[in-house]
Amino acid sequence: MSDAAVYEGPIILTRKGFGFFSVGDDTEDLLIPPEWTNHALSGDIVKVASAGSYRDPSGRMPPREAGKVVEIISRARETFVGQFIEQDGKTLLTPDYKKMHVPIEVRDTKDAEFGYKVLARMKGWDEGSLYPWGVVEEVIGKVGVHETEMRALALGQGFSSEFPPGVIADAEELEKNGRTILAKEANNSKRRDFRNVPTCTIDPFDAKDFDDALSIRKLDDGSIEVGVHIADVSYFVKPGTALDKEAVERATSVYLVDRTIPMLPEVLSNDLCSLKPEEDRLAVSAVFTLDADANIKDTWFGETVIHSDKRFTYENAQEVLDAGKGTMHEELSLMYALSKKIRARRQAKGAIEFDTAEVKIELNAEGKPIAIRLKERKATNLLIEDFMLLANEAVAKHLSKLTKNGGQHFYSLYRIHDAPDTERIENLANLLRVMGYHFKTSASGQVTGAELNKLLESVKGKPEEYLVKTAALRSMSKAVYATSNIGHFGLAFDYYTHFTSPIRRYPDLVIHRLIKAHSGGAPITKEEMQSFDALALHASEREVAASDAERDSIKMKQVEFLSERIGETFDAVISGVTERGLYVEEQTTHADGMIRIKDVGDDYFEYDEKHYQLVGRRTKKTYRLGDPIKVKLIAARIAEKELDFLPA
Repeated sequence: MSDAAVYEGPIILTRKGFGFFSVGDDTEDLLIPPEWTNHALSGDIVKVASAGSYRDPSGRMPPREAGKVVEIISRARETFVGQFIEQDGKTLLTPDYKKMHVPIEVRDTKDAEFGYKVLARMKGWDEGSLYPWGVVEEVIGKVGVHETEMRALALGQGFSSEFPPGVIADAEELEKNGRTILAKEANNSKRRDFRNVPTCTIDPFDAKDFDDALSIRKLDDGSIEVGVHIADVSYFVKPGTALDKEAVERATSVYLVDRTIPMLPEVLSNDLCSLKPEEDRLAVSAVFTLDADANIKDTWFGETVIHSDKRFTYENAQEVLDAGKGTMHEELSLMYALSKKIRARRQAKGAIEFDTAEVKIELNAEGKPIAIRLKERKATNLLIEDFMLLANEAVAKHLSKLTKNGGQHFYSLYRIHDAPDTERIENLANLLRVMGYHFKTSASGQVTGAELNKLLESVKGKPEEYLVKTAALRSMSKAVYATSNIGHFGLAFDYYTHFTSPIRRYPDLVIHRLIKAHSGGAPITKEEMQSFDALALHASEREVAASDAERDSIKMKQVEFLSERIGETFDAVISGVTERGLYVEEQTTHADGMIRIKDVGDDYFEYDEKHYQLVGRRTKKTYRLGDPIKVKLIAARIAEKELDFLPA
């Protein structure tokens, strides 16, 4: 690596201010010491020059290749949520965002008081100054109040419920004329008409937007036609409009425990685009002709008009299947039989079956958590999943074929998932060995989907099931959006994209435009094609931010729920072991907490890194990863989303 090498990309910073910069798959990340970060913050896009070998003055770190930030191209974020502290006569904001390693000096507080959460905008970082500076943009509310904390979680990740004036104007226009526009387009002869084909939607009971519907009918030659119909959002959201610009910016809807922050205004997401029962709706569809074994004989992609006969919840549809009679029983049974065959084929190819249970939190009118349970995945959940995956894969293959001439003008967007990093798989194998599970990897440290499925099957119903699934999930690469395809490891697909949720994901909307463009609709401009790489990066980043906000909202409510049960004893499992103590996971709410090393027991406990355990020097008492443990709750800090336990 020559000294003059300069790279561009995102920098990641630790809480101590050290930066890491990836220069490629097979090379160790460059280390960027705090004095060479040039005021960059975690996630910023920067230019980095290689700077030879860095020797840590404290001698704690071995020498490694280092870099210097020579330019900040763009900030990952400029707004931060937090509270004020007073220090050295200055008012500082300590951001809630854990990756922000410095406080912000606030020069205009907008009369906000201590004990309130605020949204501040970072304005600059003066030469020679310890901290960046900024001003308060919004006073969110008093710390600890439900409404304040939920809004703070969303705003902290850059999501707001309020739409800008241009979007509001577009939405009001659609409120007035949307239904007339829809009715006229429904009778456009270039749309394939599915209004007389049995069609239904199957969604969670509390869903407001229905973006996918299934139709099914037997054809004269004995084959079966299945239509996967997706809301035609792109008909209403045109490139370059205020609606479109805001949708790009948001890139995704966010689902907190008590609210949805939608990507699109409600008139679209819950009304004009939503595939409501008993109403004509516009769709973009993937239509499959299948034989009795669910093999694909033919596919068609294009614009359609549909009329859903029934809005099922997962539970309703399941009842019809279980009872063997009821509304659309014949259609549901046929879909279910086909979906099982589609799933079996996917499993045989090595698709990983991560059916980790999701936590569902029930709140009262004041936003207080009153019950926590695990969402149950029914056969009908799997049925919908199978057909959505079938459509996503088929669309990706279709677009890939159409765009393989190369050149800027033939881009598509893919959802890619790389094979896991060998080091992570090695760590997982070690961890599982300690827990008594044999996990086979290849000589080069790779693992197959089949081997992972075997593992997931073997832990079903055991106390450590959730822990093993979580550890296996964490060892996987992250799925991201990209313009060059490498396939999807987790699903065992060579081609995969997101086509089925344009109401809540912007990449799906782009895929719809591509399908239309390739079947004689409005062409996609060269400029739009060239923006796809940046869009893929932005959509991937916003997806992570949304899932962080969602996870934090669940964590906060788990802690709040348990805060009234201090002093009680719970069943838990040891989910992590470090020199600082034990991480434990409470078994009914799946809330995480910690037992600090000084509280582990009446002994001096040593950390045995190799075997993921703490061992008492005198008593030889051992606490090992995956062990069940009874714990007593001693503290719950709601704002920090943290719980403290003692061994009971």
